[in-house]
Amino acid sequence: MRKGYGHMVLDYYVERLRKRHAERREKLFRLSREEALVYRDQVRQSIMQAFAPLPQKTPLNARVVGEVERPRFRIEKVLFESRPGCLVTANLYLPQKLDGPAPAVLGACGHSPDGKACDLYQAFAQRLAMAGFVVLVYDPFNQGERDQYALLTARDSVAACTSAHNMMGKQLELLGEFFGMWRAWDGIRALDYLLSRPEVDPSRVGITGNSGGGTMTTWLWALDERFTMAAPGCFITTFLHNLENELPADCEQCPPGVLKAGLEMADFLIARAPAPVILLGQHYDFFDRRGYWEACEEVRHFYRLLGAPEENVACFCGPHAHGYYRENQEAMVRFFARHAGLGEVEVGEAEPLPAELLNATPSGNVVEAGAKPIYLFISEKAEELARRRRPLPEEELRAKLSELLQLPSREGVPHHRNLRPIHTETYTFARYAVETEDGIRALLRKKMDHPEWAHSLDVEEEVHLYLPHLASEEDLANDPLALSLQEKYPLYALDVRGLGESIPDEEGPFWQPYGMDYMFHAYGLMFGESYLGRRVFDVLRTLDLLAHEGAQKFYLYGRGQGGLLALFTALLDERVQAVTLKNTPRSYKEWASVPLVDWPAANFLWGVLHHFDLEDCLRALGDRVTFIEPWGPDMQSA
Repeated sequence: MRKGYGHMVLDYYVERLRKRHAERREKLFRLSREEALVYRDQVRQSIMQAFAPLPQKTPLNARVVGEVERPRFRIEKVLFESRPGCLVTANLYLPQKLDGPAPAVLGACGHSPDGKACDLYQAFAQRLAMAGFVVLVYDPFNQGERDQYALLTARDSVAACTSAHNMMGKQLELLGEFFGMWRAWDGIRALDYLLSRPEVDPSRVGITGNSGGGTMTTWLWALDERFTMAAPGCFITTFLHNLENELPADCEQCPPGVLKAGLEMADFLIARAPAPVILLGQHYDFFDRRGYWEACEEVRHFYRLLGAPEENVACFCGPHAHGYYRENQEAMVRFFARHAGLGEVEVGEAEPLPAELLNATPSGNVVEAGAKPIYLFISEKAEELARRRRPLPEEELRAKLSELLQLPSREGVPHHRNLRPIHTETYTFARYAVETEDGIRALLRKKMDHPEWAHSLDVEEEVHLYLPHLASEEDLANDPLALSLQEKYPLYALDVRGLGESIPDEEGPFWQPYGMDYMFHAYGLMFGESYLGRRVFDVLRTLDLLAHEGAQKFYLYGRGQGGLLALFTALLDERVQAVTLKNTPRSYKEWASVPLVDWPAANFLWGVLHHFDLEDCLRALGDRVTFIEPWGPDMQSA
């Protein structure tokens, strides 16, 4: 497949983020102390907006179901409910000799399938307990004992915890909810349990974690002021470095709207200045150490602005690749001990225990123990929203769709380039690059009856435009609908950004849940935009160009992902006379009502089910729409 524009979308986002990143850096280092206090308050407000809405607190129904005795500490096996029916498994580490309320630490697990039983996470908890801390380490969704899909047989798409997180995340987006908030809420409720224990001194409470646990440490530090010290590990760099390095992050690591608000990762630490924090990194981490040192510089500078003691900010970069290895654990324990008033402590030797010994459920799985899996929460919410929704009049529906797609303004006529044509055994295709935005080109093809005319754009009064599932080149050669249309018309076909000729270059299939297409969707959300909306925008701007060149009526044909683009375009643009949809979904609610959805994240529209569903769009189009072979959530014939 021709992919001459594989870096186009990446470069587009990098250029935009570099500009914002530079503006923020310049502003940060020009702040006075008074301005720094205002900046901190603004950062806190932006973070809370990114994680809203927070649920209501409900009874934890916490219980201790077993104990493990060790010479210098004991471990209680704990169950609690972060939401009604949402069961969380945890281990509470208690020093054997406590004279009174002790300092405590909440341990957030990284992306290990073993969760709290991971040897490195057991090790930091044991070392903290031997130093005199009460420690609670809890399992994240789909790690340790919290596999949400344990009752499913066909579950390859969620076999890895990161893939499972992205599955949950994209379905939650239809409800306008951020999976990172679900993850953070588990941590907030874990802290509620930790502080309920009489052994804990609530004035000395830290949080630490590595990788995905470093993420949760960073988020929770900013969200909950009950934490008095923090040690995020192997996460802090910059959003810009992750993007430049083509490093997709889990959906919980991409808070919606934070880039629109002008935030960087360091701001989540700055939000709690001047409380003590140590930034932990690794020299060979895939989270770029240049971004780590940049964040260290920014946090230190900000703390100095507020007059904080030098010891309130520390940075320790270990000698390893990604992981919470001993050197980092020792730096964390000593930092927490000093700020908890324990002075200099000896860091003991850890002895990881078998996972079965630490399990809080009989079979090692919460769903098998009666917990409600997250996909049922999502399904029930989608059903509730469907019951409450009122049908929107067509004009309101069109306005709401435009709002959710976050469409930019359309001014003037987009410039186009006449590219080299393509000659196949059957046809010659003219090619055009339609410049829909600065740095973005939608690639348009046209079947030419006269090959010698392929170096200019001459447009008929009636235009038939095909939007492929993945790539025009593939569909024009293989799809029966596209093949039949080519026999009838001088057919146009359009590859919007990130599809067809601009599919990113990467290892693995386009459909992978952790690839570049997913990453662009995630960065779009962080910019407060819709990547799906930008693809619809590419179609609309192409129609503007073709109309300027003489087209008066448009007939759209969309397959799969292209079907969603065709559907939304037809509803938004009255110049579209008719639209034919093949292999297109009929309902977003259907995607929220099943455990697994194979459609890529870029097709999910944030918060749509609060307002309408695809069925409403189809109803509004009436007899202008023809449906062929609809696909279900598995991208197969329904």
